[in-house]
Amino acid sequence: MVTTRAPEDAYTAEPFVPSRAGLPSLRRAAADCRGCPLHRDATRTVFGEGTADARVMLVGEQPGDQEDRQGKPFVGPAGKLLDRALAEAGIDPADAYVTNAVKHFKFTRAEPRKRRIHKAPTLREMAACGPWLAAEVAVVKPELIVLLGASAGKALLGSSFRVGEMRGAVLEREVHGRQERLVATVHPSSVLRARDDADREAAYEGLVADLKVAARALA
Repeated sequence: MVTTRAPEDAYTAEPFVPSRAGLPSLRRAAADCRGCPLHRDATRTVFGEGTADARVMLVGEQPGDQEDRQGKPFVGPAGKLLDRALAEAGIDPADAYVTNAVKHFKFTRAEPRKRRIHKAPTLREMAACGPWLAAEVAVVKPELIVLLGASAGKALLGSSFRVGEMRGAVLEREVHGRQERLVATVHPSSVLRARDDADREAAYEGLVADLKVAARALA
């Protein structure tokens, strides 16, 4: 059991991550994480969901409004779209482990009591949360990691990562001391933000095409 506590202004989750722990223990420990200031405004920690023997791990950016309220990743509109795209690509969503690079919802409000508006995490915040993601990868040992968007890619592959340059191909990289296979694609929320129906359909088809690359890599 971890008893060390980082200062309130610290930027690392490392003191909160128990060593050699399984997913249930990691999830319980993450609920008390104070590794960066994001915990102050978020409702709760949103840890990953899925089994320790999942073949594929899906990594997004951070929880959204609905995820923060419900305590589970990818339960909002972007998650529903992702499930549809996975099924269309031939990957059963129930067979995947889903998580985020950052475990707390970062947001801003235009006025008090107004809708919470997503705000992208900084590299420093992603680095602070990195020990949780590293622990999840170490436990699950997925055959393939799917990077959903730029933040997920930067969290695992570094700040030079660009989705447009790396999407839709099987990459082999060392991640946290382990050789991993990865496929990068856009975050499903970017599909929802498309300007019109035509752009949205094209973006969705691109997401499905990338996920089909992942499905073939798992075949």
